[in-house]
Amino acid sequence: MSLNVAVLGAAGKMGRAIVRALGETGGRARLAAAIEGAGNPACGKDAGDLAGVGALGVLVESTHAAAIAAKAAVWIDFTAPAATVDAARRAAAAGAGMVIGTTGLSTADRAAIADAAARVPVVLAPNMSAGVNVLLRLVADAARALGPAYDLEIVETHHRAKRDAPSGTALGIAQALADATGRDLGSAARTARQGDIGPRADGEIGIQTVRGGDVIGDHSVFFLGQGERIEITHRASSRDTFARGAVRAALWAADKKPGLYDMRDVLGLK
Repeated sequence: MSLNVAVLGAAGKMGRAIVRALGETGGRARLAAAIEGAGNPACGKDAGDLAGVGALGVLVESTHAAAIAAKAAVWIDFTAPAATVDAARRAAAAGAGMVIGTTGLSTADRAAIADAAARVPVVLAPNMSAGVNVLLRLVADAARALGPAYDLEIVETHHRAKRDAPSGTALGIAQALADATGRDLGSAARTARQGDIGPRADGEIGIQTVRGGDVIGDHSVFFLGQGERIEITHRASSRDTFARGAVRAALWAADKKPGLYDMRDVLGLK
C-alpha cells in the first residue's frame, strides 16, 4: 500500500522539493494533503503544479483538517517553530506520525514535540540529508580519538534569507561534539568573538555563522592541534537532498512505535 503523506509548508522551497521527492518513491508514498498558512497565495492551487511536476489533484489547504480528512499517516513539517508545535499537537491527536525539519526550536518547543512523541512516532532532525548524519558520526569519532589537545570549531554558511543562527545543523554538530567529549554545550559553545577576548578557553566549541547569496548549506568542522589540523566538510548543492531524506524518514516512521527519533535512527547509525 502507498503511504499517505501530508506536507506542511507545501508552497515553500522545501515543501515543493518534498512534493517532488514523493513522486520519486515508485508509489511507496503519495501526497495526500498539502497545507500552508491561512492567507498564503498558494492556497487553492494544485501542489503538483507549484512543485513543477504537473497537477496531482491535491490542492493546497489552509487547515490541518485536510491532512486528517485525507488519512495522512505521516505529516512532514518544514515550517516555523510555532506552526510546527501546533501541528505536532494536532498530528498526535489524529494518530499521525511526524517528520520535522523545522529549525530554530526553543527548549519549550522541543518539550511540546516530545509530548507529542509520547503518543506517535516523531522524527526530529535539523538536517535530513544522509551525508550530514554520517558527518555527525564521523566528527564524534574524531573528537573522541583526538582528545582535548585539539580545539573544536564549526563554520556554517547559508543563503542570505535564512533567519536562525547558528543553523540547526551546526548546533546538532556541536551537540555531537559535546556528547563525544563529555562537555556541556550550554557552557562550551562560543558563537561570537569580538574585541580583546584573550586566549581561547580550554573546552570551547566555536560555532561561527556566515550568511550570503544563495548557499543551500555548508558545514565545516575543524580539529585544530599543534602542528596539524583536520577539516571535515559537508556541502549541500540542492534542497532535493533534504527532501529525499525527509521522505525516507516518513517511510521509516510509518510503522514505528511512539517515540522521539532522529535521522541517525532512520539510517541505522546508532
